[in-house]
Amino acid sequence: MLARILLLILLGLLLAGTASARVLSMKAAKVSTDMAQLEGLTLRLEWPEGNAEGQLQLHARQLDAGSLGYKFQNLHWHCPLRRAANNGWHCNGPLRAGKLPPLQLALHLDDETTWGQLGRGRQQAKFSMRTATPDLAQIDLQKLPLKWLEAWLAMMLEGAQVESGAIDGEVALLMGGVALQAKADLQLENIGLQSADGSLVVAGLGGRLQFDYHHKRAAEMAVQADFSGELLYGAHYLALTQKPVHLALQMRQDAAGIWQLPQLFWKDAHLLEAEGSIALDAGGEFERIRLHAQSGDISGLPVRYLSGVLGQLGLADLQMQGALQTRLDWAAGHLQGLHVRLDAVDIKDPQQRFGFERLAGDIALSADENVDSTLGWQRAEVLGLVFDPAKLDFRSHQGVLGLRQSAELPIFDGRMQLHDLRLQPAGREGAMQMAFGLDLEQIDIGKMSRSLGLPEFRGELNGKIPRVVYANDRIDFDGGLAIGLFEGAVQITELSMERPFGTAPTLSADIDFNDLDLLRLTEVFGFGSISGRLDGYLHDLRLVDWQPVRFDARLVTERKPGVRQRISQRAVQNISSVGDATFMTSLQNRLIGLFDDFGYARIGIACRLENEVCQMAGLDEAATADSAKAGFTIVKGSGLPRLEVIGHNRRVDWPTLLERLQAAGSGEIEPVIE
Repeated sequence: MLARILLLILLGLLLAGTASARVLSMKAAKVSTDMAQLEGLTLRLEWPEGNAEGQLQLHARQLDAGSLGYKFQNLHWHCPLRRAANNGWHCNGPLRAGKLPPLQLALHLDDETTWGQLGRGRQQAKFSMRTATPDLAQIDLQKLPLKWLEAWLAMMLEGAQVESGAIDGEVALLMGGVALQAKADLQLENIGLQSADGSLVVAGLGGRLQFDYHHKRAAEMAVQADFSGELLYGAHYLALTQKPVHLALQMRQDAAGIWQLPQLFWKDAHLLEAEGSIALDAGGEFERIRLHAQSGDISGLPVRYLSGVLGQLGLADLQMQGALQTRLDWAAGHLQGLHVRLDAVDIKDPQQRFGFERLAGDIALSADENVDSTLGWQRAEVLGLVFDPAKLDFRSHQGVLGLRQSAELPIFDGRMQLHDLRLQPAGREGAMQMAFGLDLEQIDIGKMSRSLGLPEFRGELNGKIPRVVYANDRIDFDGGLAIGLFEGAVQITELSMERPFGTAPTLSADIDFNDLDLLRLTEVFGFGSISGRLDGYLHDLRLVDWQPVRFDARLVTERKPGVRQRISQRAVQNISSVGDATFMTSLQNRLIGLFDDFGYARIGIACRLENEVCQMAGLDEAATADSAKAGFTIVKGSGLPRLEVIGHNRRVDWPTLLERLQAAGSGEIEPVIE
């Protein structure tokens, strides 16, 4: 429209001049229309007498189309001006703006139409309008680089940066007064863009886009799209490749210029269907989200929709099956309401950290009313612990999820009672937090150890953990856990876990042993036979990815009335190997093979592990790095034949020590006798 006005002015001057006129020029400080304005304008037309064409030159210091997001400096257009049919004129030449690459601009006007074409090679944008409807323009796009629309997109999405992509299609513009309406039917090809802060990234986007955009006092837009590609918003990654999804939404700009989405509809075949609304605050953050979604087959959700979030939790390979429905209401940084219904859902972690079979029921949360719900499963497994069928009865009160009553979970012929559950969803106060108490009764340790891939211990697990707290990907256990094991007791305290289901999970604990039956213990491990009673501790224990990286351990026997203290030759050999020691006897060495076992007075061994080195010690001393004593006693003999096991190396490489322990369990140790 602006170019038409300028050309008409100059042509009027030409026609009003004399036939001998050779040069006409015009200067204007500013020329304005509803959509744009030119500043520092100079028009010059040279038309020698008798020539079939003239030379038109246009210079402008600045073109400002602020409503579309564009501003150009130092425009220059030079073209041959020719007459055309129907009292028409036609001019086609290069258009330059500052240091930008030149484009070819063609402009045509006659009594009925005005049209122009701007482009380079196959990349073209053509606009046309009829004299009878001067406010209506039609734009045809052919392989138009999305980069050309970056300024307009930056208005829609603050600071948008275009990486790739092209557009084909048609756009109809209706401009009247201060109003603007645009209707488009476009084909998108390999669109790539991102926001200025990188919080939104789009890659490989392709498909069909239709929109109806209105702008008067505020902007409104209706969008219909069928597309495929990849999108990243914060930690949420959508891999919408292979097959397209359908999106329909209504958008409206509020008084502060923030886009709101009062209506939204999403359909991804039978995988996911959702509808709702989204409101943003002045900073562009979510102010309110209302969403109703359902999936008839959730198996594809981890790959297409959840990989970003699951990856951060170390669950990138999570597998799911079944169906679900959910309603979500989020406002002012708080979860106002959530209702999830699960139908025959299976969840499997390929790394076998947890799993659920046939999850069914509801979970409901509400910020302002009490809501009851029930969720059950046929089988559950968490960190190797297998739970039989169970149900949990929930109640939501003031936005916090709890249990209506304590839940008994059958496990390994015993029971685990879950009580005082309190689950607070994530909000402005911080991440999600969960707390509960556990009572453990008569759990078969043999069955549990088999499930965990451990030797089949014998005993029962009983104990109370008054409070377990999960927050910020960490679990803390208040109180202690008592285990009846090998006719003695094991006490676990200061127990905590970091990233329990994520990458490199970490466990910390203090463990104390009291009055364990050594004979039962050594039989389970295949270490050789030792009778007697064992006390000790494993303090400051730290496991990373279930491998020990630090601990302070000490094991020692204590004489108890009526308890025999004997040690087999194989056990002596294994202790000697593990402790990097030799054993000595008061009889001649050649007679040692005549005895199957020996009496002993005491056994003691200690190890402080740090930086993959085990600082060793024996009876009546601590494992310290500054110990100067050369040898240390591990086994002190008693009776005949009398023997002692003496350790020689106080610093043992931890991987080497593990190899010795494995060899001891397999019976590959040969005696070392002095």
